[in-house]
Amino acid sequence: MGEGASNWLCHAENRSSRFRVRRSSPKGFRQPAGSSGFVRLGPGRIQKGIGCRPIAAFGNSDGDYEMLRWTTAAKGPRLGLIVHHTDEKREYAYDRNSQVGRLDKALGEAPARGWVVVDMKDDWKVVFPDQK
Repeated sequence: MGEGASNWLCHAENRSSRFRVRRSSPKGFRQPAGSSGFVRLGPGRIQKGIGCRPIAAFGNSDGDYEMLRWTTAAKGPRLGLIVHHTDEKREYAYDRNSQVGRLDKALGEAPARGWVVVDMKDDWKVVFPDQK
């Protein structure tokens, strides 16, 4: 293993984690096992499950906003990608004013945060393999 490779490796441990934003920067915190302070947010669950911050995050609604922010706020190469459901004929369309799957805040901040937005209607030739 090359020098510095351990910076990119992590292992799962049975720990609780918390997520919060400090000075506009998302942070994940590990807590001692058995702690009752676990926050049910994407970043906390990811931190608990894999033991480190991922290098890529993919989402399709504002429910994924914290995960996208936390992943892409770290130093080094990172990827944040949003699948924008715009194809009501082949799948579903939901956006800023949808009752389910709302995508407003993350979509609005995507350009400034460097997140890639993939538009299902314009960018996907096939949504489901059995469709022509």
